[in-house]
Amino acid sequence: MIDYSQVPSPCYVLEESRLIRNLQILQRVEQEAEVKIICALKGFSMWSTFPLVGKYLAGATASSLNEAKLAKNEMGKEVHVFAPVYGSEEIEEILRLADHITFNSFSQWKRYKSQTLAAHVSPGIRVNPEFSTVETDLYNPCGRFSRLGVTQKEFRPEELDGIEGLHFHALCEQNADALEAVLQNFEARFGQWIPQMKWVNFGGGHHITREDYDVERLIRILRDFHKRYPGIEIVLEPGEAVGWQTGELVASVEDIVRNEKEIAILNVSVSAHMPDCLEMPYRPTVIGAGNPGEKKYDYRLGGDTCLAGDVIGDYSFDSPLQVGDRIVFFDMIHYTMVKTTFFNGVAHPSIGIWTPDGQFKLVHRFTYEQFRDKL
Repeated sequence: MIDYSQVPSPCYVLEESRLIRNLQILQRVEQEAEVKIICALKGFSMWSTFPLVGKYLAGATASSLNEAKLAKNEMGKEVHVFAPVYGSEEIEEILRLADHITFNSFSQWKRYKSQTLAAHVSPGIRVNPEFSTVETDLYNPCGRFSRLGVTQKEFRPEELDGIEGLHFHALCEQNADALEAVLQNFEARFGQWIPQMKWVNFGGGHHITREDYDVERLIRILRDFHKRYPGIEIVLEPGEAVGWQTGELVASVEDIVRNEKEIAILNVSVSAHMPDCLEMPYRPTVIGAGNPGEKKYDYRLGGDTCLAGDVIGDYSFDSPLQVGDRIVFFDMIHYTMVKTTFFNGVAHPSIGIWTPDGQFKLVHRFTYEQFRDKL
């Protein structure tokens, strides 16, 4: 268990033992269902952990040239790539890095077909099953007018020559029952072409490491797919499930002001350091705090940028907050870290690891030069 008093503030700190637990669950699915699970870097890109991740998973999936470089250079295992569009100035380098590449349209496939085949990279096409139970539109890749994946109406069987895989993605933080429903729609629309493929990528959004996730059902679903389509390799690419509940964001109270209510100003920002809370949106959990009125002392927690709306939320505490008190935001490693910004130039949280032997290891402290060079 992390001793947060030993962690500098502000800092993202990952507990290695919790990451290992997640990886062991994912590895079990890999082995029992005979599938490949790769880490989606868009959700978890803490590359200092990649040597450990690579001991359990088959590789990583990238959404850009930079992520492909990160996967190749820091994990050194299989590199799968999908992006909504590839630019001509980057495709050659992506093809040098990738083992699999998925195209979002047949026009992109036709544009880069000869280069892809010459590079001996396994190509796939992303399809849209036109079904999803994702409730938040921002995260629904199968919503109306989605630009992601080829619909059944736009599918071009005559252009499949050279294509070795089909890729669909329709989940977001969901259980195995959601996958089962999506899979039925995927097969209804595109199943006739599966036997001529080498692989099918089931995308991400599988919340496999969540406590209430039905792992047994997932394994059964994957085994049944193998029975229907023998010899077809299955790939799953969760990101959030890798980093799920593996670490926190440690912050501090820097001032307390009053405007009808007590407002604690912290040395972190929701807009700069926890942007996923605004996008999803969701209210981050503060360890030891409750909802307003639940405990004796109520506070609004605010960030340290000049944005008026840089407000994290209202919480209650057992004791009055004091300048210097630690505020620890739970589960801030997946997605949160990959979306941070240098807005206002405020101090960017450091990155660290809490080792299994109870030691804090500083991985990175951000500098002025990094803020400057971004601009």
